[in-house]
Amino acid sequence: MPAVTLATEVPKDDMQAIAQFLPCATPQAWIDGALANQPVLLIDHAHCEKKAASTALSLMYRYVDSPDLLHRMSRLAREELRHFEQVLGLMEKRDITYCHMTPSRYAGALREAARKEEPGRLVDTLVIGALIEARSCERFAAIAPHLDAELSRFYRSLLKSEARHYQDYLALAETAAGGSVADRIAHFCAIEKDLVQSPDADFRFHSGVPA
Repeated sequence: MPAVTLATEVPKDDMQAIAQFLPCATPQAWIDGALANQPVLLIDHAHCEKKAASTALSLMYRYVDSPDLLHRMSRLAREELRHFEQVLGLMEKRDITYCHMTPSRYAGALREAARKEEPGRLVDTLVIGALIEARSCERFAAIAPHLDAELSRFYRSLLKSEARHYQDYLALAETAAGGSVADRIAHFCAIEKDLVQSPDADFRFHSGVPA
C-alpha cells in the first residue's frame, strides 16, 4: 500500500492556516525526542485522545443550550474515541502496554490562564481547544515523514480530522464571543509558545524541548 501524502489528507491551505495560527513551529529537538521515545509517544497520544473526548463531552453537559456546540462536540468526541482505539491497536501490535502517565504541563498551564466567569470561561475553553488541536495537527505532520510506514500512514490519516477540530473550536469560540477572538488567541499563543519552546523534564506529545 503506497504511503498517504499530506496533500490527500488535508488541504494545503488548511495546513498553512494552522501554521499561521500557531505562534511557532515545533522545535527540531522535540521531533528528535519523539523519534527516540516512540513507546512514550504512543502511550501519551492515547491519553490525549481520551482527554480530548472527555473535554468534548464535558462541554456538551455544561452548555446544553447551543445546538451547534452539541453537534460539533458530539462528532468530535466520537472521532477522538475512535482514534484512542486505533492507538491502542497499534500499541498492542508493538507490545506496548497502555498505562497511567502523568500529564504534561501543556494543557494545564493553558487552562490555568482561562477566565473563570461566563461567557469568558466558554470562549477561553474553546480557544484553548483550537490551539491544542492545531498543535496536534502540526506535530503529526512534523513527525510523520520520519516514522515507519505503518505509524506514518496512521499519523497522516489523522491530519484531516485534527484540522477540522481546530476549525470547529475556533468557529464556536467566535460564536460564543459574538465576534473576533483575536485578543484571546494572542493571549494564549504567548503562553503556548513558551510551553513549546522551553525545556521540559518529561517527554510528552505536547511537551516542550526535552531537557
